[in-house]
Amino acid sequence: MRGKENFKIIKFTDKDYPFLLKETVLPPQLLYVRGSIEPRDKNAVAIVGARIATSEGLKNAYELAFQLAGAGVTIVSGLAQGIDTEAHKGALDAGGRTIAVLGTGVDVIYPTSNIKLAKRILDEDCGVIISEFSPGTPALPHHFPQRNRIISGLSLGTVVVEAREKSGALITANFALEQNRDVFAVPGPIGRPTSYGPNRLIKEGAKIVTDARDIMEELGFKIVTSDKQQVTGRFDNLAEDELKIATILANEPKTAEELIQENKITASQMNILISMLEIKGIIRKVGGKYTVK
Repeated sequence: MRGKENFKIIKFTDKDYPFLLKETVLPPQLLYVRGSIEPRDKNAVAIVGARIATSEGLKNAYELAFQLAGAGVTIVSGLAQGIDTEAHKGALDAGGRTIAVLGTGVDVIYPTSNIKLAKRILDEDCGVIISEFSPGTPALPHHFPQRNRIISGLSLGTVVVEAREKSGALITANFALEQNRDVFAVPGPIGRPTSYGPNRLIKEGAKIVTDARDIMEELGFKIVTSDKQQVTGRFDNLAEDELKIATILANEPKTAEELIQENKITASQMNILISMLEIKGIIRKVGGKYTVK
């Protein structure tokens, strides 16, 4: 992911400098950008959380991002492992936009395990990679708190999915509060280390999130249904059992195992349904889960 010819510099005085970030205290005077910032990116929400997250937390991050991006909201995160990764993936799988803010130069993807994800963001033209650090800058610990103020600054609100007591996600939430932006949190079981951050934020006044609608209603977004969430028109000619599966997948990606459990049918029956929906061009498999095209 290196190559100095692949980025551009946006100055604070440029017309395409992000409007929301410009409103914050001491915004970066220069941004290094790969990809193109679009006017619709002003409708952005940050989803952040633990690098080492529970399977439930990863699922929540993915599904919130999928639902929000499917409704036209740009998802902002830090391209870190765990919650950040799932937030970016959810936005991309929904056919939406995502912004990855780095604590390195835009040509230094960290962690390296997310090089393919960064490439996907650029190759699919579904978002941007941003940094205030010059190309070639390595990953240094003190860069990431600086990065976090940009994540919250680009967003109307910040959602914390899971976070331990000392977490970068909580730093991002604090920056959001200082920037007079909304803070949301997904509650977790008492006693779980990754529940500490969200539960503390809720205790201090953060909005509880149980569904993407909680975020959209609070921020005043119009709740719409994306093409991937519609179950009309092109599904008219499906058999009843096929329509049932397509309806489920139009609203939330699922694995074959999840579909089998929820619909209480055999694996062979589900394989036939999935095969027919794939043949008819209704669904596809992305990252181990099935979703509508």
